[in-house]
Amino acid sequence: MLSEIKAKLLIVDDLPENLLALEALIKREDRQVYKATSADEALSLLLEHEFAMAILDVQMPGMNGFELAEMMRGTEKTKNIPIVFVSAAGRELNYAFKGYESGAVDFLHKPLDIHAVKSKVNVFVDLYRQRKAMKQQVEELERSRQEQEALLRELKSTQNELEHAIRMRDDFMSIVSHEVRTPLNGLILETQLRKLHLAKDNASAFTLDKLKAMVERDERQIQSLIRLIEDMLDVSRIRTGKLSIRTSAFDLSELVVNLVESYSAQIAAADCVVTLHASEPVIGIWDEFRIEQVVANLLTNAMRYGAHKPIDVRVYAAESEARVEVKDQGIGISPENQKRIFQQFERVSASHAVAGLGLGLFISDQIVAAHGGSISVESEEGQGSTFRVSLPL
Repeated sequence: MLSEIKAKLLIVDDLPENLLALEALIKREDRQVYKATSADEALSLLLEHEFAMAILDVQMPGMNGFELAEMMRGTEKTKNIPIVFVSAAGRELNYAFKGYESGAVDFLHKPLDIHAVKSKVNVFVDLYRQRKAMKQQVEELERSRQEQEALLRELKSTQNELEHAIRMRDDFMSIVSHEVRTPLNGLILETQLRKLHLAKDNASAFTLDKLKAMVERDERQIQSLIRLIEDMLDVSRIRTGKLSIRTSAFDLSELVVNLVESYSAQIAAADCVVTLHASEPVIGIWDEFRIEQVVANLLTNAMRYGAHKPIDVRVYAAESEARVEVKDQGIGISPENQKRIFQQFERVSASHAVAGLGLGLFISDQIVAAHGGSISVESEEGQGSTFRVSLPL
């Protein structure tokens, strides 16, 4: 409502009785009248308050009303305040013309016409309130525009995130369907082949050696399925903050030695040589199962991307940390890929078809971070990669 906007009025006259009379004439509950008996006092008030209008007496000692008006017009804060001059001098002095020249919007002669004064003040107060209300509306519209722009940016960001999430989901489902299908197809083919032998009463297909080979193939396929399921479960645990870390003291060197030995068949199948440097015990308090999971993932990746070249594995202590380094001489990783390989469903290169969900390094990074440690990588394309796990002792 316009009436809720309080208007401030300034009256300037060197005679206190004139100020009191004019104040009584224009004062109302929705207005606040400020009085000044000199130009200097008026300037102080003008700099401190925002006025709807100013009524200035022309003939004042020191700086007169015209000079005060010129100063007001030359100041940014006060240049737009409507000025009405009041003078007791005769019309023959042509004060009105001079007043308009100095920037006044009206000129009143004494004795004042009460109705004219009230009417003019009402007009200027109404104009001030309309300007003020319009300014508030413009500011509100600008705020609304800025809020809408911010909301649009937020919606755009959310849309991009959703599109990225959908792409990740689609990629993930594609990877999962492919990775799960591989061991399942193996098991299905083995089952169909055995059913065929049984239908033909071919007992020679089930000799002890052949049964042993069948069981080993089945076990490999089942272990592949279990690994895929465990990776997906670990991602779910990480997202919900339920990845359990159960610490105990153990020798990291001994863990890595045993792990490399247990991977002898996979190392032979990858047609590579693993050289292990773990001569000194490195004792710390960690989750043995989880740390083995991390090192196994790094070793598996080295075999996948190592181009059948030698792999070096080192375990040592330095700077109050336990460190495990796995170095291959394979395809390497570009600088841009190094920034994303620790994210979910990311792989080193789409041009190299390898097994897995692209979760191993993400899970490993989260496990190491849960121990207060870190994983880093040094690599150049075509020059191999070195992954380093650092754990607080």
